[in-house]
Amino acid sequence: MKLTTMSMNMNKRILAAMIAGTVAFTALSITEMTGAANAAEIKVIVNSNPITNVDIANRVAFLKLQRRSGNLNKLAQDELVEEMLKRVEMKSRGIVVSDQELETAYAGFASRNKMSVAQLNQLMNQTGITPKHFKTFIMVQMGWNRAIGARFRSEGMMSEQDAVQRMLKEGGKKPSTNEYTLQQVIFVVPAANRSAGVMAKRRQEANTLRNRFSGCDATRSLTKGMMDVTVRDLGKHLELQLPPEWTTQLKATAVGRATAVQDTDKGVEFLAVCAKRSVSDDRVAQLTFSMEGTSNNSDQEKKAEEISKKYVKELREKAKIVNR
Repeated sequence: MKLTTMSMNMNKRILAAMIAGTVAFTALSITEMTGAANAAEIKVIVNSNPITNVDIANRVAFLKLQRRSGNLNKLAQDELVEEMLKRVEMKSRGIVVSDQELETAYAGFASRNKMSVAQLNQLMNQTGITPKHFKTFIMVQMGWNRAIGARFRSEGMMSEQDAVQRMLKEGGKKPSTNEYTLQQVIFVVPAANRSAGVMAKRRQEANTLRNRFSGCDATRSLTKGMMDVTVRDLGKHLELQLPPEWTTQLKATAVGRATAVQDTDKGVEFLAVCAKRSVSDDRVAQLTFSMEGTSNNSDQEKKAEEISKKYVKELREKAKIVNR
């Protein structure tokens, strides 16, 4: 797990919306499902990168699963053009989502929706989306979140000098926040082994350890001899830097205690609060002033979307897009 200045979770919202449409889902007709099997024909070229009719057919199936309405062919093409712009930018910035990360995220998505990887693959194939298309979608979401994070750090972060100047204008008063020293305990579940039974067993094991937990110094001795359990010291993190999915629990967790267990892309895990103290310095001021207006998940998502829209607009203006 990475704790960053601004955690980007737009992909989780998009993926959740996608799976919501599977309830009471009616399978696509055979004609629609086999449309992607036809010979690929290039429909759009984005900065020398092709988008084919097969890609568009896969995305149309995806949109149908989300119960989207309107001209789905146009919506699919527009989405794929935007994604290709993002992929080209990710490549130029050296942003790479590894195969292992992607497979883990895919398996984690299946697990969170009470499916095995095989069942998710079956769903993807039956609906005409295909696992490959969905994995590419996930990969772009993950990589683009990193691009937005880098953009925020380069453009959205107030300089230390500006933060000092603002403090001087406000009478020299420095904002304060809590600083957490954290430890992460992961009950690892490989991507290929995320059945409901395995996940349930790992949750039980994690909860048993969590109930015995009494402080970070003893974690490694408690986990000694346990299979596939990883303990990581995450160091110090300001409250504004905590990931949204853990923030509420961490704030409510006493020093020397652990959060509730959560399923994650790595398996089953919990975080422990090793220490907590109030801090007030130039670094806190810089982060606090920069993050004004993003005090909760909704605000952070809104800011992330604003950055993303501006970023994509700039890429589109510079791109060479040819419709065929």
